[in-house]
Amino acid sequence: MTAHTPQGPVDASKTPRYAGIATFAKLPRIEDVPEADIAIVGVPFDTGVSFRPGARFGPSHVREASRLLRPYNPAQDVSPFSVKQVVDAGDIVANPFNLDEAVQQVEDAATELGERVDKIVTVGGDHTIALPLLRAINKKHGPVAVLHFDAHLDTWDTYFGAPTTHGTPFRRASEEGLIDLTASMHGGTRGPLYGKQDLEDDAMLGFQIVTSEFIEEHGIPAALEKIRARVGDKPLYISIDIDVLDPAHAPGTGTPEAGGLTSREMLRLIRGLADLHIVGADVVEVAPAYDHAQITAVAASHVVYELVSAMAARD
Repeated sequence: MTAHTPQGPVDASKTPRYAGIATFAKLPRIEDVPEADIAIVGVPFDTGVSFRPGARFGPSHVREASRLLRPYNPAQDVSPFSVKQVVDAGDIVANPFNLDEAVQQVEDAATELGERVDKIVTVGGDHTIALPLLRAINKKHGPVAVLHFDAHLDTWDTYFGAPTTHGTPFRRASEEGLIDLTASMHGGTRGPLYGKQDLEDDAMLGFQIVTSEFIEEHGIPAALEKIRARVGDKPLYISIDIDVLDPAHAPGTGTPEAGGLTSREMLRLIRGLADLHIVGADVVEVAPAYDHAQITAVAASHVVYELVSAMAARD
């Protein structure tokens, strides 16, 4: 924890939430505090998408929706912005015309930011960025357990011969030794696949699965029991594609799939993992062009808030 008293959000009783710069939850910028514990950073990048583009506008959209967040989280009984110095670290610049260069830029920037703060929550951007983020966090923690909430596996091999896309990051991460093969898991997956081989390949890459159907049939407690048994107290990286939510709760995304989680279920899952050893996280694939009335952005901002609260509560 920082030696200084944390500087919290702008006081909404003195300055309206809708006024001023839209940092996440109206928190201070990283350059406005002497030191920080947790940084929220955006990656406005979507060159790796395979269907609907637009997630490059996700970070600013989520920040706008986060204006209404308040300092005390009663569900986790923690005031995260008082316990830890949480900051908005702005956006990582990623070249939209060169995917390989963009991936390297994200890795380098996340590595540098990780030397300044204890933990990072990244707002995307498409899911391609999970690969460089895992490369960066591997430098601090070695192979980490990955808990990946998503409608899709994202362990496919290539798209049009390209090895680095938003559908391949966890295959590449497994191949590179970035993940703990004994402790990683997908949650909320559903929908059609290219074939049964997809599931067989996924298991060989080190993942177990708690499907959306399992959660519906057996409930959140049963899902948490399976996840916690798998992860244990390993260093845990949580990667959340907002399309894990049903399109009714997250229409603003690039590859929507019917039959997903509710926003309430997603928040409950994060709260149920708050005592685990979470070392980093991302929330990706928010595409505002398809987002009526900020439905998706509101959900994503609350997911980020719960992740930050969990990180603060554990320490």
